[in-house]
Amino acid sequence: MMIVFFSLTGQTRKFVNKLDMDVLELNPADPFVEMKESFIIVTPAYDKEVTEIWDDFLETGANLKWFKGVAGGGNLNFGQLFAFTAKDIAHDYNVPILHTFEFQGNEEDVIKLKEAVNDLGINQHKK
Repeated sequence: MMIVFFSLTGQTRKFVNKLDMDVLELNPADPFVEMKESFIIVTPAYDKEVTEIWDDFLETGANLKWFKGVAGGGNLNFGQLFAFTAKDIAHDYNVPILHTFEFQGNEEDVIKLKEAVNDLGINQHKK
């Protein structure tokens, strides 16, 4: 399973690097990457204008057919806005929220997301 992410502050990158899975860091300047395998998105909470990058990526080629779920990070101090980007994507594209985590996550978050990916029943690749 490929993990697709982008990170403006570096927190999401730090979390994704802990997963020890195949990753693709999306370049916000050119999000039109066509996927050829199953993937999930890991995203922090960003303003809606920034998350339009995800729409561009997901609507490129046949990406929607490969899109299996989303995990989201954020700051718990934001209350209901915690991980809102992941929630919006899950709603808009009818995919499950696999896990939410704060900032760069911790080892428990890594375990929980890996378990959620395994529960999807799709082969996951390891670096």
